Amino acid sequence: MRTEHGHDLRHHGDAEVRDDGGSLVDLAVNVRADTPPAWLREHIAASLDGLAAYPDGRAARAAVAARHGLPVERVLLTAGAAEAFVLLARALKVRRPVVVHPQFTEPEAALRDAGHTVGRVLLREEDGFRLDPAAVPEDADLVVIGNPTNPTSVLHPADTLASLARPGRVLVVDEAFMDAVPGEREALAGRVDVPGLVVLRSLTKTWGLAGLRIGYVLAAPETIEELERAQPLWPVSTPALAAAEACVGPRAVAEAAHAAHRVAADRAHLLTGLARFTPAGLRVAGPAQGPFVLIRLPRATAVRRRLRDLGWAVRRGDTFPGLNEEWLRLAVRDRATTDGFLRALEQALEA
Repeated sequence: MRTEHGHDLRHHGDAEVRDDGGSLVDLAVNVRADTPPAWLREHIAASLDGLAAYPDGRAARAAVAARHGLPVERVLLTAGAAEAFVLLARALKVRRPVVVHPQFTEPEAALRDAGHTVGRVLLREEDGFRLDPAAVPEDADLVVIGNPTNPTSVLHPADTLASLARPGRVLVVDEAFMDAVPGEREALAGRVDVPGLVVLRSLTKTWGLAGLRIGYVLAAPETIEELERAQPLWPVSTPALAAAEACVGPRAVAEAAHAAHRVAADRAHLLTGLARFTPAGLRVAGPAQGPFVLIRLPRATAVRRRLRDLGWAVRRGDTFPGLNEEWLRLAVRDRATTDGFLRALEQALEA
């Protein structure tokens, strides 16, 4: 296990359900349950007939561009959003990159691997993990922030994030979970009026395609060209391209919008259940707006282990800069699953 400044930046939720965790009910990974849907699996399977040919991403790139009302020159397809962080770290000539934490740790890990010294802006629980733009150093020439942010589930106002733009600064907004927000409110994807803006999107979370690896970057054409030069040849497979084209089409966008409202209702049910444990010291970061919630409670490490013994996997929070061992992240699931989890949590807290 490699740590950076006391945090294992390479630890992710899937570690909780590997190996002996395969039988656990998974609240550790933020991939929507019951995905990919049958129609998407069939569409991907049909693409296998074309595996003898090299991947051709033009149709998928055009579909993504149309989805956001952008020219294709502003779109780059990637092997998941994680590849985009590596490309940004390797391709962009920046002197003072800053990552706003707590958030997904892969951006900082990629920057460090590329030899950068990374500054951190740590958002505070007492502020609701909300961003004060004045906390970002004025001389930062690369700023990375998630929206909604993993793991805090905070949705920052689009205008607040846009205010971080400066001449000579690249502003990277990770919108991997934005399609799980009803109406995608506060999204910056599709905006061309924010200088230096780079928006990352993932198709793995909402559509259950983590094993296929597909995402994309939206940015100015010159930035897209820089990132594309850093990519290997044919970086996105034919099945992943087929998935990308399908997942940004009208049918899929409508289905994702419906799912976002369902997630919001399921999240409200989870939050109501968690409120029962306030006397036990449990606190919820928020207001939560993503398909996951962040909770703080005494003896969280012991509680997580007891939950595991009871058949439930949750995400430890201490690997995120700005959090400690008292934090846990819970993926939002359907009501029946949530009710089962709440019963297990009650047992874990009583043990």
